[in-house]
Amino acid sequence: MPEGPEIRRAADEVQAALKGHRTLEVWFGLQPLKSFERQLTGAIVTRVETHGKAMLTRFDNDLTIYSHNQLYGRWCTLPCRQLPETKRQLRLAIHNSRMSALLYSASNIQVLDSEQLSEHPFLSRLGPDLLAAETTSGEILERLNSKNWRNRRLGTLLTDQRFAAGLGNYLRCELLFLNRLHPVTRPSDCGQEQLFRLAESMTGLPRQSYATGGITNDLARAKALMNEGSSFEDARFHLFRRAGRPCYQCGTNIEKQAAGGQVCYICPVCQSARHK
Repeated sequence: MPEGPEIRRAADEVQAALKGHRTLEVWFGLQPLKSFERQLTGAIVTRVETHGKAMLTRFDNDLTIYSHNQLYGRWCTLPCRQLPETKRQLRLAIHNSRMSALLYSASNIQVLDSEQLSEHPFLSRLGPDLLAAETTSGEILERLNSKNWRNRRLGTLLTDQRFAAGLGNYLRCELLFLNRLHPVTRPSDCGQEQLFRLAESMTGLPRQSYATGGITNDLARAKALMNEGSSFEDARFHLFRRAGRPCYQCGTNIEKQAAGGQVCYICPVCQSARHK
């Protein structure tokens, strides 16, 4: 599933294609949304923003298209009316005189007015967006220490969008590794210095991933690996998808385990389960 950085980059592309332009046509591939096509055709896109993994495409007539890519959704921007070669199903198309923004395979799409948006059952429950400029490590530290969250295992807490919005599995694994924390560790098991470092990396690492197109590894190491012939995918992570390969820190083979209903990658030495 795309995580916060991937959705934000997609939103950047959609905004570059649509913002400030009047739509020539808005088309929905989901029958319940067909009635909104006429209302949105001819409207101007004012901005495209994200909260965690949700994208909001706002129009000047008080309507907003809410979309969530979930596992398979994918945005594409092309010159007006051009379509990519794909077997995916087109779910949403927004055309202006210059460009088209196309959403494929997603099924979680809604059209909402301001009041509906403020009361949205998913958006209204989201924690602070880790990519938002106003979200600080101090705010995250407070949440880690709060009674609502401090006794939750980090392996499940970090991907709970009510706690903090935008983290998925690869960021979870990388954050736990960087902080030498096992998935079963709880915030209440940690000292304040540990929690401070975790809060700092929870705001810093997603922003690094967003800025670099998905690199969570040490940037100098990733660059050196690619210069030596590694692919981007092989170089981008500390340990995610590196099961059976040596940890960059200690040389122990990375393991793949189940945690919170998902596969989690850990270094059994750097992330020993000292707190259970």
